[in-house]
Amino acid sequence: MDREIPPSYDPKKVEDKWYKIWEERGLFEPSFDPSKPKFSMVIPPPNVTGSLHIGHALNNTIQDVLARYKRMDGYDVLWIPGTDHAGIATQNVVERELAKEGLTREALGREKFIERVWQWKEQYGNRIVHQLRKLGASCSWKFERFTMDEGLSRAVREVFYRLWNEGLIYRGDYIINWCPRCHTALADLEVEFEPSPGKLWYIRYFLESGEGAIVVATTRPETMLGDTAVAVHPEDLRYKTLIGKFVRLPIIERRIPIIADNRVDPEFGTGAVKVTPAHDFNDFEIARTHNLPAVKVIDESGRMTESAGPLAGLDRFTARQEIIRLLEEGGYLEKVEDYEVVLGHCYRCNTVIEPLLSKQWFVRMKPLAGPAISAVEYEFIRFYPDSWKNLYFDWMSRIRDWCVSRQIWWGHRIPVWYCQDCGEVIVSRDEKVEHCIECGSPNLRAEEDVLDTWFSSALWPFSTMGWPEKTETLKRFYPTSVLVTSFDIIFFWVARMIMMGIHFMGAIPFEKVYIHALVRDEKGQKMSKSKGNVIDPLEMIEIYGTDALRFTLVALCAQGRDIKLSPARIEGYRHFINKIWNAGRYVLMNLEGISERELELIKDNSLSLFSKWILNRLDQTVTKVREKMEEFEFDQSALLLYHFFWDDFCDWYIEISKIYLKDEFRKKETQTVLYYVFSESLKLLHPFIPFITEELWQYLPSNSKKFLIQESYPQARNFVLSEEEKFLVDLIMELIVSIRNIKAEYRLVSQKKIPVYYKNERKILNLIEQEKEIVKFLAKIDDIIFVEDYTRKKGDIVQILSSGELYFDLTNYIDYRKERERLLKEKAQLEEKMRRAEQKLSNPQFLERAPLEVIEKERRTYEEMNERIKKIQNLLTGLEDSGS
Repeated sequence: MDREIPPSYDPKKVEDKWYKIWEERGLFEPSFDPSKPKFSMVIPPPNVTGSLHIGHALNNTIQDVLARYKRMDGYDVLWIPGTDHAGIATQNVVERELAKEGLTREALGREKFIERVWQWKEQYGNRIVHQLRKLGASCSWKFERFTMDEGLSRAVREVFYRLWNEGLIYRGDYIINWCPRCHTALADLEVEFEPSPGKLWYIRYFLESGEGAIVVATTRPETMLGDTAVAVHPEDLRYKTLIGKFVRLPIIERRIPIIADNRVDPEFGTGAVKVTPAHDFNDFEIARTHNLPAVKVIDESGRMTESAGPLAGLDRFTARQEIIRLLEEGGYLEKVEDYEVVLGHCYRCNTVIEPLLSKQWFVRMKPLAGPAISAVEYEFIRFYPDSWKNLYFDWMSRIRDWCVSRQIWWGHRIPVWYCQDCGEVIVSRDEKVEHCIECGSPNLRAEEDVLDTWFSSALWPFSTMGWPEKTETLKRFYPTSVLVTSFDIIFFWVARMIMMGIHFMGAIPFEKVYIHALVRDEKGQKMSKSKGNVIDPLEMIEIYGTDALRFTLVALCAQGRDIKLSPARIEGYRHFINKIWNAGRYVLMNLEGISERELELIKDNSLSLFSKWILNRLDQTVTKVREKMEEFEFDQSALLLYHFFWDDFCDWYIEISKIYLKDEFRKKETQTVLYYVFSESLKLLHPFIPFITEELWQYLPSNSKKFLIQESYPQARNFVLSEEEKFLVDLIMELIVSIRNIKAEYRLVSQKKIPVYYKNERKILNLIEQEKEIVKFLAKIDDIIFVEDYTRKKGDIVQILSSGELYFDLTNYIDYRKERERLLKEKAQLEEKMRRAEQKLSNPQFLERAPLEVIEKERRTYEEMNERIKKIQNLLTGLEDSGS
């Protein structure tokens, strides 16, 4: 060892140093070595506007654990990083910056505005990429991509061009979700729905014949001047005689028919509904069936059009109040009821969206969805946990055509040109078209709209590898091995990647999809700035170090269960990081006098009992960790390593080694085992906590002078423990724990002279005798007397073990009467607390109103108190049996 290991671990001195070395040496990059199996992933590209939040931290930690594990396991690993141009989000950010200068994008013009966005991207857009490095993400940075870089832009144009030629892209009048604030269309998935208190207005539509009226119920009276029919269910007996007749539209007296359609719900309102094709999705479909015209009464800014008659020019919400006033004045309004409505909001600015009839570009999804459904159905692609595939199937079976055009400036401009002379529509894979392909005219107008951000993201697995070129990267690493993502973008992204991958590559884009949990606060609530419960990963890294944050996230990410995170939990795992450092110091300080060659030799046939045991436990841990890693049970892998290192290695073997190292016959063997188990543990832990493990690795002698990241992941070496040896280890541990527990219960932890007797048959006593010093040292007693026969004396406390009996003579150490009183008092207090908890848990109001985590905590506390009472009863029984 060339240098002395510091007394404590300081992440700030280690993390940036190691990341820089790994990256500069190219240790994250693939080798393209054909003799190695391949493993590849693409990072879910974060928005260029973003900064690292706790969800990113979890997602990228899991990916990094996989990448490092596979790299150490002999795989050629490609992990492609990159960022998304995030159309609306980025445009909004830059527009806010312009507003500070008193400018608007319209004032700048499209070209200058796009220049400003690129400037902003160069200045601020790489922030999250640097933060990913801070997290330790071992991405293949030489392959980093941006959804609007030259190669990906070419791929986007190519895909649009091919889909157009295949008849899978079309432009047409269609009802779409429109944001009047962002002035753009939104895909269904970009609309966030939430219930809101509203009203149901009952309006009389008078029959043209003058024979009365049909009453229509609506939640949106401001759109009624766009009605082109009234619809009823064909089997609704109330309206059978009215079907085919006409009514006059209130206020403007337009003549509209009463039609029958199966899509009408007879239970809603009066069973008669107004049909407004230009402003309602269902009405649009009804209108297409019945060839009804569409009258647009709300424009792109949320204002009423000329077709809205007396409401023209009013804001849509103001128009609602005005139409209600006019209806009341004209005697059209029958009644108003309170009614909960579900309002759609723009996912970016939270404005209430407006269904609008508009000219948009669409992708026909049903032909693409079929093969994508089959790929999951026949398990060419598997979801982890498996239950997520049901959500995937549900959405895919109800898929609608995808509106891919957006009325913004930042993004991939739709590669379409319109000839102003002959009217030809030109779709091209080229970046620019100069002349009409039909008439040769240079008088062309480029399409103004850009593509939905998710269009380019859908191509991410193959476009990042160089498609449409047939690159070596594609040949070697497509399809990718696994996609790690969250459930909220299964529709936005995962499904679309599967469709596009199969369609353009003829192969699935990934073999496995791991859906990780959501990170919530310690109470299970969603994190939000308004609640003040957001945990900033960068702040946690600053306080506790990257490894502590990473290990916490992985240890808590059980499949199918959300993570309840708090700084206290991260601090708890920071103690584990410190434990590893201190264990490393102990091992290194006890390697003197042994050569590097001797450290590598383990003669397992002549090892001491507990040296054999720890090697066997290491073997078991390696096997189970590997098994859990392959099943994506990362939390189980992390916890297996945690308990092996802390419980087995530190709490047992390191403590036992303090006895073994004093024995000249056992010293070298113990040094070798300490070194071996510690170095193998560093390898096992490296994918989870890369920084501290690499730092400690460099202090180890005989570490082959390679970096830990380059080492092979451990394999089980078949260190066997016989049945007799297992029995002995378990019995010795039980002895030690039982002695510790009795001393703790009677508050005698510091007392070493307590007479302790262990009774068993001579054969077992002879076997344990060899490890007697270990029992004395770990139980903190001066002696333990092994006996074949023992007559219990008055005052003896007895403990029955799985084999044999323990006797404690506490006559000179405790006042039996006072102990009994103390235990009875504690028992009474616990019973009273349990009674109150029982009342609470049997109270229906508490169970209905209290948050689930509060109820669970109450139940846990109840069980803990119950267990403690059982222990106290056993102690009381022991005191009574002692005869004192």
